[in-house]
Amino acid sequence: MNIILGYLLAVNIATFFLYGIDKYKAKKGRWRISEATLLMMAVIGGSIGAWAGMRLLHHKTMHKKFKYGIPIIIILQVALAVYLLTNIE
Repeated sequence: MNIILGYLLAVNIATFFLYGIDKYKAKKGRWRISEATLLMMAVIGGSIGAWAGMRLLHHKTMHKKFKYGIPIIIILQVALAVYLLTNIE
């Protein structure tokens, strides 16, 4: 269980920083991190970091795939976690 929690902590921190880096690059007109990469980081467990990056850094908040996609990913991941935790024998 500690390994899973460590993984989730690391991937959420990394995702948050990726959103921050992308926001910085957007302001500077530089090469950006792809939307696919940002979304994939959420899918592999960084959904809370993605949501925090969107809210705290005001980044990707108007893009529908982020505005609606990230909360949907969070809901699915929470549902999966509840299912797994309640069905451990």
